[in-house]
Amino acid sequence: MSERGSGPPLKRSIGIGGATLLSFNGVLGSAIFALPATLAADFGTFSPWLFPLVALASLLIIVPFARSAGAFPESGGPAEYGRVFGRFVGFELGWVYYLARTAAFAANANVLAAYLARWWIGADEGLARALILVAVCAILAAVNIAGVKKALALLGVLTLLKALPLLIAAVAAILLAFPLPEPGPLPALSSLEAGVLIVFYAFVGFENVVVPAGETKKPGSVIPRAIFVTIASTTLLYFLVQLAFIAALPDGGADESAPLIDLGAWLAGPFGAAALTLAAICSLGGNLHGIMTSTSRVTYALGARGDLPGWFARVHPRFVTPANSIAFLAVFAGVLALIGSYVWLAIISVLARLIVYAVTIAALPRAPERGRVHPLYYGLGVAGILLCIWASTQASGEAWLTLFALSAAGAVAYAFASLRRRRAE
Repeated sequence: MSERGSGPPLKRSIGIGGATLLSFNGVLGSAIFALPATLAADFGTFSPWLFPLVALASLLIIVPFARSAGAFPESGGPAEYGRVFGRFVGFELGWVYYLARTAAFAANANVLAAYLARWWIGADEGLARALILVAVCAILAAVNIAGVKKALALLGVLTLLKALPLLIAAVAAILLAFPLPEPGPLPALSSLEAGVLIVFYAFVGFENVVVPAGETKKPGSVIPRAIFVTIASTTLLYFLVQLAFIAALPDGGADESAPLIDLGAWLAGPFGAAALTLAAICSLGGNLHGIMTSTSRVTYALGARGDLPGWFARVHPRFVTPANSIAFLAVFAGVLALIGSYVWLAIISVLARLIVYAVTIAALPRAPERGRVHPLYYGLGVAGILLCIWASTQASGEAWLTLFALSAAGAVAYAFASLRRRRAE
């Protein structure tokens, strides 16, 4: 436990299996259940190939990011990385990352309501939607407060229930729709640029594993391995699902907000639609659960070192979890989910993460356990930072303004905590 926390220290109980579950569930959430119809409409038969192309490009970010993240052995993720550039930079980077993950939670919770609406008419509207969002936040907070091992056990079950039906449905649709449509021509650069940012959202979240580094066994080796396994497996799954969608439903289906339900219905009628609806719910539940487990450790780390009020760093005496930080995340994410739309929240999340990725890569030369770094990592790091800068220019002015306002709110909380810290000293 850091100097300002209260309660017992957090334990290093997360191995390679748990780390991979956190990373995998951070990536596989709403995007593959929300985007197929939109990508098919915008890019046609070329759309499946967007995923491996964006995945390859993102390696410029992921490879140096993973190397840098593994060199920081304590919990907090970006809050620790930015600290090598000064205390306030460390706080702001941690806070911006916290905003990115919270916005992703809120965005994905809205997609969950949209899929539930296929079973419960009106679940994505009015009071019913509000009740669902509040219930999801409360239940996941309670599970996470009860202990990290229990949280990871539930995450494993949700991972199986979401990935296996999705893979089976994609392979079955590809076989039944054979011969497959030929890839369309490469889109014009202007339209490709517009699509890259939202496709990149399908891959963000791999960093879910870095925040609880202080609870991870051998983080220097476990974290990079978990990230690369996640990127490889999700790229293949995304490609197969998008290929299956355009092969089976060349007209795009009837429901753009929940397109894979139409794919399930094409495969096996009402049973297929119900199966993929359940897979979507499990996928989104696993993603939200992973975010709750990982992201709550950011405010815990910031509170533990006095950059946020010490209330955030309190550890539950029985369950040994950062209970206050978990509860705060549930409330904050619930509010964002109630007031924001999926696309708006997704763009905010991606923009914030691009900033985090760039600064994390830049922190590698100052990482405490970097050891000997091959020059290749530095070359990839420069390319990755430039890619982050380019991708961030695709965001709207409104997205930048929103992120700035939320960052400023964090700075106010930092100033308040700093004042109390100086008085205590």
